[in-house]
Amino acid sequence: MAPPVPLLAVRGSDGTRLLDGPPTYQEHAAFPRDPHPCRCLTFSRDGSLLAWCNGKSVSVARTSDGSSVATLELPKTTLLEFSPLGNVLVTWQPYTKSADAAQGEPNLRLWKLPGAGPLKAFFQKKAEAWCPSWSADEKMAVRMVSNELHFFEDNNFDVIASKLLVLKVSNFELSPGSHPGKVCVYVPGSKGGPSLVRIFQYPNWGAALATKSFFKADRVSMLWNNKASAALVTASTEVDKSGASYYGEQTLHYLNVGGETALVQLPKNGPVYDVAWSPNSSEFCVVYGFMPAKATVFNLKCDAVFDFGTGPRNAVYYSPKGNILVLAGFGNLRGHMEVWDAKKYKQVSKLQAENSTHFSWCPDGEHVLTATCSPRLRVGNGFQVRHYSGGVAHAHETPDGAELWEARWQPFPEGTFPERPVASARPGGEPAATPALAYRPPALRHLPAAPTSKLHEEEAPQNARGPDKILSKAALKNQKKREARKAAKQENKPEAEPPSDPAPVARPSETGGDPETDKKIKNVKKKLKAIEELKEQQAAGKVLQKNQLEKMQKEEQLLDELKHLELHSL
Repeated sequence: MAPPVPLLAVRGSDGTRLLDGPPTYQEHAAFPRDPHPCRCLTFSRDGSLLAWCNGKSVSVARTSDGSSVATLELPKTTLLEFSPLGNVLVTWQPYTKSADAAQGEPNLRLWKLPGAGPLKAFFQKKAEAWCPSWSADEKMAVRMVSNELHFFEDNNFDVIASKLLVLKVSNFELSPGSHPGKVCVYVPGSKGGPSLVRIFQYPNWGAALATKSFFKADRVSMLWNNKASAALVTASTEVDKSGASYYGEQTLHYLNVGGETALVQLPKNGPVYDVAWSPNSSEFCVVYGFMPAKATVFNLKCDAVFDFGTGPRNAVYYSPKGNILVLAGFGNLRGHMEVWDAKKYKQVSKLQAENSTHFSWCPDGEHVLTATCSPRLRVGNGFQVRHYSGGVAHAHETPDGAELWEARWQPFPEGTFPERPVASARPGGEPAATPALAYRPPALRHLPAAPTSKLHEEEAPQNARGPDKILSKAALKNQKKREARKAAKQENKPEAEPPSDPAPVARPSETGGDPETDKKIKNVKKKLKAIEELKEQQAAGKVLQKNQLEKMQKEEQLLDELKHLELHSL
């Protein structure tokens, strides 16, 4: 049986329409075009339903034949979502008050499907974390209310089945998969204390499965792998106190349900732009570092597996099957895309989609969608569909005076499309981008071009498991220390002397005197060195803890002790 053809939903100022995916890209015959401007749209998890709001009502239709499932008179709806099995539709509109209702009306509503009967209504003032999170089988749902997590079972939202009372919890992420699930919660630090991320197993709130504490976190994003066995936490600050970046400072942390935690050591300084788990849940890829950015694949031990070198990139996307990886540079970059075989770590092709604001994989794992949407960019709106091996399969340019707001693939259940072998680059595909030449004044253009120097040294891809494996900053520092000690040992090694010469006898004055005193001097110097390091950290803007400040206050005392010991050792 041939796999189905994915649909492509497109909304904008000129309405909403469904297109057949590759290879025809014609308007879907069973879905009539809605000419009214569309506020929002979404597919159900299995792609069988489509919901959209055209500013007059919310409509739900079957994607197979276009038949109507429900219509709701909710013209102000701006956010829509389905529960995993499509049994519940969630709508959200901005919270408002009126003279008749001082407290306002509930703006988060849940509707039963089919039929769209009212299920429950909540007050949800902020659009952040607006939608309840469900387990894959809809046996459990959770939403955050005033720094508490309320859990519901079997879509019964009238009864709170359980509560997770964590002091000042500000964010959470429910694990994928069926009930019973796990939940990852974030608690910001206060009064100089560290921030915390904890993993709990529903409904056992007594002890956390894993806990990770860290400083330098104004906000975090949490990302589970598909097997719900581990999570990645990207901690970010609004301001980089060292002044190295305008975009704050980021660190990446790893937690698993077995209690193991780690700080992911990134070999290059700079921001963490993007993180993505492989669909096989055993690897993750990170794009990081000052431009040109590095990209590295890590395993579950947080050891580097493969380094893609440096390049103009700030995003990473795994294909649905996890056999292909795309490294891309969008936003303020020129839209370069590198397509890699994620198993053999060989580059397949290079693509370019300038001014793109959106990227997504087609469920067939063969095609990618890039789009330029408003309001991010209000000119040059349109979308393109490409095969990952090169070549534009379909392109659409939005007419003048109209805007494209969103383009989205229809999702499908896992296993609908087979995994195909990774193809090589197509001959005659997209031409390689012509590199921009350096500016030359008119008076010098008749002279031969002088060799130009690069602003950055480019790094080539390398296998991190081989002899030339990449090292983290800490590992590289330790390696340099070992090499320095080895070199010093070789220099101080005495040369062979004739056996007739007697061995020199060491005098007390040459060895420093009493060994016990020498040991005390060494310990005092070690403490003074630690104080110097704390001073450097304080000068760089780091907030020191109370015990570190007390240690710095003992500097004068240690200097006097060192002077006294050195006098007695003479």
